[in-house]
Amino acid sequence: MRSIPVDTQGAMAMMAVLPEVKVKDRKTGEIAKDLDSGAEMMTLSVTFILNGEASVLQLSVPAPGIPEGLKLGMPVALTGLVARPWENEFNGQKRHGIAFRAVAVTSLAG
Repeated sequence: MRSIPVDTQGAMAMMAVLPEVKVKDRKTGEIAKDLDSGAEMMTLSVTFILNGEASVLQLSVPAPGIPEGLKLGMPVALTGLVARPWENEFNGQKRHGIAFRAVAVTSLAG
């Protein structure tokens, strides 16, 4: 899968939705795992502000890359942020989008 590095220099990110375990299959309850390390994957959302424009990004992050004590509105740094375009077809309908993934989220709160 193609990964596009996201330059976070000059951007500001704040916690919008706290981390939750990422479910791979809702029917079976199977938890998503990192293909490289085998660690559980987590999802969280950040408000990402760059050049005066804000977007909410939902990220996947391996559990070891998420520190304790994150709070809503807390400024964070996103290490190794990449965007991955995706596309699938189900019942004749094509869907596509961009998935975001980071290696780690770090609190910037003093």
